[in-house]
Amino acid sequence: MKKIALYLLLFFAFSACAVFTPRPQFEQGMTENRFLRQNRTALISNMENGKITYRVNRDERFYVLATFEDGVLIRVEEREIVPIWGAPRDN
Repeated sequence: MKKIALYLLLFFAFSACAVFTPRPQFEQGMTENRFLRQNRTALISNMENGKITYRVNRDERFYVLATFEDGVLIRVEEREIVPIWGAPRDN
């Protein structure tokens, strides 16, 4: 009975620990290094005026643009990919 109580106590202690909670993917003020560690598929989309913008594909239809200034996240935008096959043609 003591072992079961000990196991339950350890289980609740570890489940309450912040290490096991999911980390937010994007957070205002997040450092660029932390962002790149969490999003290994991020690609540089734009670099101008001391700002770096990374593009992260979420799935087939959406992507996220994360803009950093001085190594700190300042803006996050989610956009939808427009299909090319649906574009109108000029005759």
